[in-house]
Amino acid sequence: MNERDRKDLFIELYSAKTENEVDMLLLKYPQVFESENWHPLGGIENNFCVIENQQSSPIAALIEKITNSIDAVLMKKCMEYGIDPKSDNAPQSMDQAKTQFFDNPTSWDLPSYRKTQAQSIQIVADGPRKNTSLVICDNGEGQHPDQFENTFLSLLLGNKNEIHFVQGKYNMGGSGAIVFCGKKRYQLIGSKRFDNTGEFGFTLIREHPLDNYEEKIKKNTWYEYLKLDGDIPSFHTNELDLGLYNTNFTTGTVIKLYSYDLPIGSRSVISRDLNQSINEYLFEPVLPVITVDKKERYPDDRNLERDLYGLKRRLEQDDSRYVEEHFSDSFDDELFGKMKVTSYVFRTKMDDRSVKETKDTIRREFFKNNMSVLFSVNGQVHGHYTSEFITRSLKLNLLKDHLLIHVDCTFMNYDFRKELFMASRDRLKDGEETRALRSYLAEKLSDKDGRLAQIQKRRKDSISVESADARELLKSMARNFPNDSELLKLLDQSLNLDLQKKNNQNKGTKKKKKKKEKQPFTPNRFPAYFSRRKKSNDAVDIVGLPLGGEETVLFDTDVEDRYFDRIEEPGDLSIALLDYKSNNEEGGVYPGPIEQITDVVNARKSSPQQGTIKLHLNPTDKVNVGDAARIRVSLTDPAGEFDDVFWIKIKDQQKPKQPSKRKIEKKEPELSLPELILVHQEGNNGSLDWDRFSEGTSTTMDHATVMYPMVEGEKLDKIYINMDSTVLKDQKSKITNPNEEQLAITDNRYVATVYSHTILLYAITKAHKYKVVQEDDTDTELSIYLKDLFANYYAEFILNYGADEITQLLEE
Repeated sequence: MNERDRKDLFIELYSAKTENEVDMLLLKYPQVFESENWHPLGGIENNFCVIENQQSSPIAALIEKITNSIDAVLMKKCMEYGIDPKSDNAPQSMDQAKTQFFDNPTSWDLPSYRKTQAQSIQIVADGPRKNTSLVICDNGEGQHPDQFENTFLSLLLGNKNEIHFVQGKYNMGGSGAIVFCGKKRYQLIGSKRFDNTGEFGFTLIREHPLDNYEEKIKKNTWYEYLKLDGDIPSFHTNELDLGLYNTNFTTGTVIKLYSYDLPIGSRSVISRDLNQSINEYLFEPVLPVITVDKKERYPDDRNLERDLYGLKRRLEQDDSRYVEEHFSDSFDDELFGKMKVTSYVFRTKMDDRSVKETKDTIRREFFKNNMSVLFSVNGQVHGHYTSEFITRSLKLNLLKDHLLIHVDCTFMNYDFRKELFMASRDRLKDGEETRALRSYLAEKLSDKDGRLAQIQKRRKDSISVESADARELLKSMARNFPNDSELLKLLDQSLNLDLQKKNNQNKGTKKKKKKKEKQPFTPNRFPAYFSRRKKSNDAVDIVGLPLGGEETVLFDTDVEDRYFDRIEEPGDLSIALLDYKSNNEEGGVYPGPIEQITDVVNARKSSPQQGTIKLHLNPTDKVNVGDAARIRVSLTDPAGEFDDVFWIKIKDQQKPKQPSKRKIEKKEPELSLPELILVHQEGNNGSLDWDRFSEGTSTTMDHATVMYPMVEGEKLDKIYINMDSTVLKDQKSKITNPNEEQLAITDNRYVATVYSHTILLYAITKAHKYKVVQEDDTDTELSIYLKDLFANYYAEFILNYGADEITQLLEE
């Protein structure tokens, strides 16, 4: 085949819009695509297991392609600077490479500059809407045709393993997308070296079609690529019109994924829906990317080209309509090294949308892939938790649909980090380190004095009201609840009820101290002062750290809350060890020398909050009681640093207080039931209304709603009952010539029936550890299931049949 024919072949392959059209080309040129011209990918016929056992989703696999393009652009820049990428002179991180190789990358935060830079990496849609093929093109380093088999077509060579400023290592991640390329797995690769030397080379990858004989003797097929006359086909060209945005192809790499199996949520305009998914997985990419759709696919869409620069920038922009607040905790711990955790709390209602519309928009824009806790390395998400972590581990049920947590694992100790993620970089391992990290995050982020707990309490308080009628009704039910020991045991086991002692109820209440009025806080962009808040009873300037415990040191400043987390000119809090004095008088053996601050304490610093910075310190295993360290805590500022120097001393762990030996008179326990709150369509006399309830819970309440059980962790904490439900209105409509007393009895009967059935259904379900699963294997929260159950005829049934026994609970 001559050079002209090879070029025509590439153009025909590239112009094919679906795998069916590629099939037709293979039939059109049988001599070109004969079996002798196909060779096993990676040089091994048994490559099926390597390629098939990579990313578990098409989006995660696509991210590897984009990551390879980012690596290629950085590699090109490095070589243009005349630097060996593997040398000590090369950047040691992706951020260093961006700063060193690009002029003013901070300008990419501006849309026009970002879109210009983003054109270096393009994702372009092709083919019909319901059978989309994707083109990924970069103007990176590119490869000579004779290097294809050592780069694009190799497996497990690890040709990036010694280069610190790129993401890739094993040289196999890019092959993960092949399995999502239609049924035949067609993938076209074309490339030309960045320095414009050599020819443009190309090849086609596919899954080998087994013939009748092979089907009998082979367990699996394999993946293979095309060579012509024993070489990667190539041809001379200066540029190619490949339908890219605002440019022609000159050098770099272009890859076409035919009939790519995009998930349903990403099958519309890729510049919008696929763009959002990529933003989630590329939480903070080092380079921007552009997604491009075509007019013939979506003629009515006005914005077919959208750049993307990671979810972090979308979340942290100053004019965000969605994020109510965000803050971070930075950890330095002997368990894993360094880690930064940033929490983003979304609004429950935007001004121009209802609560339900707000919730749906937030889920669509930021949780398209059901990832609530993101674990990233160099800005790429390597694994995640669903909202189950927020409800079960953090017990923040009200934040389930409105909290996104980002865990930056980039600077963790290598030995710990490598045990967290699969080599495919799309999911967490189920190993010791992963379990330890989950437990650590659950403990630290669920701190009762932490920011998330404060937000949960604030939202909970917004839907808690004083209701005399509900309180009296609840007292009546508690007094007359069947005193059956097995029932009480079931309820206590399932609902975490407090069995309070009656003699504790008559204790006098302490007088509340008047709170001092706080002066309004006026933040500055940069700090003007920084000082440690000292305890009034400190005799000397020493902070005591209990061995095995934790101490929180508070600092006062005037800097804005987002100082550590903002994209432009962020600040930092650093800790350094100045001096160390050992109290090793008994000749004990230390696990290791004390050389730096991380040998002495594990540290956690929190974002400023209204002028207060919290620094949590707890001793490491290397120190003993009596040891002392002089440390310096510094708050950075463009003009220098604010320093605070003080001593810390390791002391005995505080022993828990022993219970009083005074004999307490035994009394029968009194049942403490979940709080009962009545909700009305329109609030009156301070009662809770539908709108306020919906804003606090992000759960819609309307005429169809009967009740909603509020769960705190595993505890049934409150039961909200709708007093304007259709079910109750129907009950009242059956009364002939109703008077106030009859209506009140109907209300009470309705409340008692719904309330008691909710408790028993919840208790039985939890006690027997039942799990609610929908037909599509999606887990459903028990609170949502019960809400839907009562809304769909169950409440109507129990109110009309067998309710007499329940109403007896209200009788004195």
